Amino acid sequence: MAAHILRLRAALLVGALRDHRRGRTLVLLAVVIALTTVVCLAVLSLDHAPVAVGRTVVVLGSAAILLGFLVGPVLVGAVDQLDPRRFGVFGVDERQMPWILTLAAFVSVPSMALVAVTVCVCIVAVRLGAPWPAAIAMSVVGAMTTVLAARIGMAINALLLPERRSRELTALFALALIVIAFPVAVFLASLKWDGHVPAAVASITATVGLTPLAAPSGFLFASAAGDAAGAWASAVIAVLTAAALWLVWSWLVRRLLTTTERPVASRERTGLGWFGLMPSDAFGAIAARSLVYWLRDRRYIMNLVVVPVAGVLTVLPLLVAGVPLEIAALVPVPVMALFFGWLPHNDVAYDSTALWTHVASGVRGVPDRLGRLVPVFIVAIPVLAVAVPMTMLWITDWRLLLPLTGLAASLLLSGLGLSSIVSVVAPYAVSRPGDSPFQQPQRPTSRGVYGPAAAFLGAIALSAPTIWLFVLTAVEGEQFAPATLWAGIATGVGVFVIGVALGGRIFERSGERLMEFVETA
Repeated sequence: MAAHILRLRAALLVGALRDHRRGRTLVLLAVVIALTTVVCLAVLSLDHAPVAVGRTVVVLGSAAILLGFLVGPVLVGAVDQLDPRRFGVFGVDERQMPWILTLAAFVSVPSMALVAVTVCVCIVAVRLGAPWPAAIAMSVVGAMTTVLAARIGMAINALLLPERRSRELTALFALALIVIAFPVAVFLASLKWDGHVPAAVASITATVGLTPLAAPSGFLFASAAGDAAGAWASAVIAVLTAAALWLVWSWLVRRLLTTTERPVASRERTGLGWFGLMPSDAFGAIAARSLVYWLRDRRYIMNLVVVPVAGVLTVLPLLVAGVPLEIAALVPVPVMALFFGWLPHNDVAYDSTALWTHVASGVRGVPDRLGRLVPVFIVAIPVLAVAVPMTMLWITDWRLLLPLTGLAASLLLSGLGLSSIVSVVAPYAVSRPGDSPFQQPQRPTSRGVYGPAAAFLGAIALSAPTIWLFVLTAVEGEQFAPATLWAGIATGVGVFVIGVALGGRIFERSGERLMEFVETA
């Protein structure tokens, strides 16, 4: 069976060069070969660099490669040619399939590139002083771990995600990648290297080398540097990680071979956009409906566009007034977080007469309140994830990263919690669907005179302790940074939970009043 699957895998690899898309395949193959060659040459050049430099490059690079092999199949929606379900009809041995499929996984272009880079890393580690038997063994463990991570990613993709990836799901994955990768890239780019490894990067490298992400590489360069304790710790972590991944992979293979999928379920949700992506419950339906509105209705779109612009423009009057740039640059992020939290304070009024679908269907209040906030989260989190590190890069003071994050979380979540209450307590008239977002309603039935101010000023007042701690951190030092972060998160989460629960309760009791408002406003 093993030989048969290996031959099949090799035939599929060669067959990709013979179909009608072989031109594109050859171009991609050439690009992969070129990139692999460049990476291998760069790695081999590290044998003339200090051990600290080689350790930083290889350990962080290994962690990035492992994460890429794990989440790559999920992000791109790749079709797994070695899906265990393809072999289920042949009566294969469930106990033999995990190692057979793992061995066959090495017969692929990404795995071959991985092996080439791993060999180069092993050579460099040996040249820098690592014992060659241990270096070879740990390199094998590292390559096996990465391939197992790729197999697990493929299996998760096959089990949980549809074969035909919707553009909405792809957009969510892209946003998640931005949220994670952008701050890290900005932080590394802001450091002053000056020919040596900065202390912050060295500390991160030492930590990552003791995690499952890069334990094999951590062993290679810890042993090369003569750090016996660190080498042993990394070796133990690497072996335990490989064993754990093997157990997970074996369970997934058995699961895929013994579980009958329901193909109708995936077809039922195909082509439904956000409705097919969200959960099949009240929260999912309202979240999908809200996403459709926020991303298509120009009234919502204008609100989303104005917030980042308004946040950036707040710097100009401060600079004109003589405020130092280092202080003025700290203002846009809190302003954007505050306005993002304040945006849904009148969301019920924007529904207009479509609110009857919520009232007539008997939707509970909490799912209604949470579902309406999903679009704000999807837009606000990536924007703030980009704005916060850009602010740190501009002022070159990374000790304010945690305090600024805590302050943004407090203002955003507090604003959303208060908006969940205000939108059902004091809605006011807005332009109707299809009207210009700049059109002023000429209807005298607005009752929410104090609602917008209550949500806006309330978020500021509830975040006052976090603002005070943030000022202390900026003035007196970083000893207040952790307290600012956790105070902001605690305040925001607390207000958010209370606001959603209270707003949901009021929504359940105010259906008649809200319907009267949207009909007459």
